[in-house]
Amino acid sequence: MTAGPTTFEPAPPPAAQTERQKLRKHFGRFDILFFLLCTIVGVDTIGSVASNGAEAFTWLIVLAAVFFIPSALLTAELGAAFPDEGGPYIWTSRAFGRLAGAVNNFLYWITNPVWLGGTLSVSAVTAYTTFFNDGKDLSTPAFYVFTLLFVWVGVLAAILSFDIGKWIPTLGAWSRFLLLGLFTLTVVVYGVKHGLHGFGAGDFSPTYAGFVALVPLLMFNYVGFELPNTAGEEMTDAQKDVPFAIFRSAVLSVLLYALPILGILLVLPVKAISGLGGFIDAMRQVFTVYGGHVSADGTATLSGAGSVLGDLAAIMFILTVLSSGVTWVMGSDRALAVSGYDGAAPRFLGVISSRFGTPVRVNILSGLVSTLVLVLAHELTHGSAAKLFGAVLGLAVSTTLVSYLGIFPALPVLRRKAPDVPRPYKAPYPLAISIVLTALILFATLQLVAPGAGDHWFSSAYAPDGWSHGERVKYLLTEAIPLALFILFGVLFWALGAPTRAAAAADRNPDDLKPGITG
Repeated sequence: MTAGPTTFEPAPPPAAQTERQKLRKHFGRFDILFFLLCTIVGVDTIGSVASNGAEAFTWLIVLAAVFFIPSALLTAELGAAFPDEGGPYIWTSRAFGRLAGAVNNFLYWITNPVWLGGTLSVSAVTAYTTFFNDGKDLSTPAFYVFTLLFVWVGVLAAILSFDIGKWIPTLGAWSRFLLLGLFTLTVVVYGVKHGLHGFGAGDFSPTYAGFVALVPLLMFNYVGFELPNTAGEEMTDAQKDVPFAIFRSAVLSVLLYALPILGILLVLPVKAISGLGGFIDAMRQVFTVYGGHVSADGTATLSGAGSVLGDLAAIMFILTVLSSGVTWVMGSDRALAVSGYDGAAPRFLGVISSRFGTPVRVNILSGLVSTLVLVLAHELTHGSAAKLFGAVLGLAVSTTLVSYLGIFPALPVLRRKAPDVPRPYKAPYPLAISIVLTALILFATLQLVAPGAGDHWFSSAYAPDGWSHGERVKYLLTEAIPLALFILFGVLFWALGAPTRAAAAADRNPDDLKPGITG
């Protein structure tokens, strides 16, 4: 029998009791597994990782050991012990207070509509133009039709009741298996027929510069184990199913990242791999073994069976990036809605639809933010897909990683504050795991804001693509100012949640209620 909410405060706000009654249990064991695969395995960043050369593969494996596995252990305990709706928001707010939870949760939420409207939509456009439009850019009206349809299909999937909407992550998980499996197999066939690009053993040697460039991006790929717990009270048996899904998805995710990245490095020279088109270009090139050719300048042309399989791969790629956005929007929107009815965000946002059992108001807000980001980024970059991709990806990575500064330290704090809560699974060395993960997040965040800090800040070895040493202060401001604004918005949301907190205090002890903001 599934345990109820494990919140260990005296009583939840009256608003929480009202909204929780609208939640529906549709989230089973394999739904969680497929959801996690869509959450963690994103194909939009594979090219960015591979563009750093064979060293990227080394750091991918190292971080799997020192970051990915420890975060799986930490999340398995928190997700099974505290299966409340809202997941990471609940853990952070109960460990450090609603103000910390509000700020952390706003960062956790805002990155996803930004990501959906920027990086993911542009990746989908690139796949479409590469395989269906002969590599030619879409006209501005066609670009907006395609990307807005992409964004709002994702929002619609998040709005639909979970028993319907969960099929997008399920299809997305199978698309990953088919796409990445087909690509890896085709690399082998391509290598047998044409030979491989190849690299020496020395190319795998790790460097500090490579660490600075890759760690934030790899950690961005490796976070997300907690996301299914944002729908904790919609799970049929969270205490058993969360550890099951986390540990299996961890193994599958490492394989689904490592094999295609290695395949790209084998097929393309590093100088030919771009962050936006790396994986897409590699797909187009290797599929020539089924029909087509590669010209002297490296341009791949598909024909016959190669064209058919290429088109199929492009469709699976688009479905894969769409499902990545859908799962993160589904989860982070739920967390924001929970903070709304828990007193850490405006009560208006903390409403669960009686018809769908989903946070429709937050879903629509996410769609509007995605649309705004899409239009602003497209206009500010003058339609350059590569610039748009890079600008939004950097902001999404930094905002996402900062939000884990509240999640990872919660494990030892909740061990101390709630020792009697049943823990079906207990992570070993909780304090050590929390310290290591938090330290890595702090380091990655620092390097995102000031690349090369501690060595030669923003020298040629650390300069982000498109930036020069003389622009390092400007770059710092482009990263730091949005983060500061997002933190201020989190504080504002907490302040706007004051009436909900006051109502909770009055419900608990009406005789002692005093005016003012309660926390």
